[in-house]
Amino acid sequence: MFSIFKKELRTFFSNATGYIVIGIFLMLTGLFLWIIPGEYNILDNGYANVDGLFYLAPWLFLFLCPAVTMRLFAEEKQTGTWELIATKPISKLQIVLGKYFAGWTLVTLALLPTLLYYFSVSFLSEPSGNVDSGAFLGSFIGLLFLAFVYVAIGTFASSLSNNQIISFVVAVVLSFFFYYGFEVLAGFLTSGQFIQILETFGIHAHYKSMSRGVIDSRDVIYFMILSSGFIAATVWKIKN
Repeated sequence: MFSIFKKELRTFFSNATGYIVIGIFLMLTGLFLWIIPGEYNILDNGYANVDGLFYLAPWLFLFLCPAVTMRLFAEEKQTGTWELIATKPISKLQIVLGKYFAGWTLVTLALLPTLLYYFSVSFLSEPSGNVDSGAFLGSFIGLLFLAFVYVAIGTFASSLSNNQIISFVVAVVLSFFFYYGFEVLAGFLTSGQFIQILETFGIHAHYKSMSRGVIDSRDVIYFMILSSGFIAATVWKIKN
């Protein structure tokens, strides 16, 4: 499994595509948080927080995670190297997990530079250091769990086709549906109880809970179950 993990990381950074994907993500977050006027702009906000990052990141992840994962299986099938990997003395689950954790690591590497925003706001605040560190840490952990799910969805989408563009589009659609689709469906209901139940099936409700800085075991379990479900679906797909 570790050999698959290392191979994927090496492949991603062996060409300009990996750097471009991460660069675009960081450029967009930087523009929205520091340059472009609006509700996400830290300087316009007047408060010492980086809440804008945690509002923006889930939507930017809709494109970052599929861009990272679209090649995981699709490229192997397209180039004909999948048959070689499939014959190695390693289980299908280990292959999937190796690729999955490589994808999650890449998204995490893209996210780590955003920690500079926290230190920048802490330095600019009055008095210096007057930032709610607990809320920031909880929200940042929420993003890591969000990446768990998005990467699992992207890995599954990549196993469906040998075309990377198709894998990318499928991952975006599935990620959007699980993030916000259940809330859209809940909008057609009239019963408050059923609305609340339906919304809990969506990622947004659980991410929103974490972004308040509170790590609830129910939210953690939800993210782990959904991620495991897509990983299991990927294993099933590559076996058939």
